[in-house]
Amino acid sequence: MSAFSVMTAFYGGFHMDYSYDEFRQYCEEEDIKFIRLAFTDVFGNRKNVSVMPEDITRVLEYGMAIDASLINGFGGEVFSDLFLHPDMETTTLLPWRPEHGKVISMFCDITYQDGTPYENDTRSLLKNAVAYAKSRGIEFTFGSRMEFYLFKADEDGNSTFIPYDNAGYMDVAPLDKGENVRREICLTLEKMGITPYNSHHEAGPGQNQILFKVSDPLKAADNACLFKTVVKTIAARNGLYADFTPKPLNNLPGNGYHISISAKSDTGAQILPNALAGILEDIYDSTIFFNTTEKSYERLGGDKAPRYISWSSENRDCLIRIPPAEDKHHIASLRSPDPMVNPYLAFAILIYAGLDGIENNLELSAPSNVDFSSMDRKALAEFKTLPLSIEEAKNAALGSNFVNTHISKSIVESFCN
Repeated sequence: MSAFSVMTAFYGGFHMDYSYDEFRQYCEEEDIKFIRLAFTDVFGNRKNVSVMPEDITRVLEYGMAIDASLINGFGGEVFSDLFLHPDMETTTLLPWRPEHGKVISMFCDITYQDGTPYENDTRSLLKNAVAYAKSRGIEFTFGSRMEFYLFKADEDGNSTFIPYDNAGYMDVAPLDKGENVRREICLTLEKMGITPYNSHHEAGPGQNQILFKVSDPLKAADNACLFKTVVKTIAARNGLYADFTPKPLNNLPGNGYHISISAKSDTGAQILPNALAGILEDIYDSTIFFNTTEKSYERLGGDKAPRYISWSSENRDCLIRIPPAEDKHHIASLRSPDPMVNPYLAFAILIYAGLDGIENNLELSAPSNVDFSSMDRKALAEFKTLPLSIEEAKNAALGSNFVNTHISKSIVESFCN
């Protein structure tokens, strides 16, 4: 039996094992008419091509050819077709599509025609990072807390940049008009096997936040991509526009993407502090991959967004926060990224940076439980900051041994040119 002959799929809470023929039979019985083969470009923008159920056996065995020259970050030196290979364990029913003629989605890995993994496929990059960590006896898990604005849409579905409400942090209805939209988003996510942890109105007018639980890196990245698709789809169904950009409105809070991080050793050793020390060591050089647009640096410079390379259990202006808990170093939150990040690339970088800290036994510095806003320039100068402009971030990545060791030259050039 081949590696592709059995899959585990998730449909509305039921796990089922299928052979190729059984999968096709399921599609017939459930009236599934389209299968979306999903992948992302190097920047994390979701793409897909749809196939009919009768074609899926061929696709699973041989892959689906795509024109790589038309995909952002895949062009240039690529002159031949690339091939999508569906990961059947990621099969998900899209509940907002019609009941008759249903649509399912699978995430794909990308290879050359001979089966060699494509170096700009960030999903494969993350899989390699997970495998490398596992070979060292280390397991990472990640969670997502993503912010977004809901704006009123015009008759063509485009954003008017008029916030859906004027509510503030954790306000309730009727001030919070996004309550029912968030509810619909969370229920849709549950149907797709993604468990939301909590949701609430954020500080900006029309700004919302939904957090979902930690999981293994690949599933967490897949879920983050699905999450944005769900939010945008549900918003559009309600006559709204969901905006994930880091700074959609001047002089108002930007959108952050807080990444929860946990690391465990198969020896039982307490390694998260060392992993965090490695992340703090390498974060300056890799900032361009977490904050990818000019607006990202407006957020880091103008909001209370964390830009000081430090950690704390109390100060939310620090780059990494370890929330108070009985187990002091159980989990941490990286607070500088914004939602335009490619989660596959971000998680891979965090794994490699964390491993640097673990393998080199780096020690976590003392916490920065200080109020940065009350400090004078001389005192602040003692704290290293993230790059304060996109050009500074690009130059840091181009000259970084860490970045160029773990990320392909063509990916680095895509972000830094």
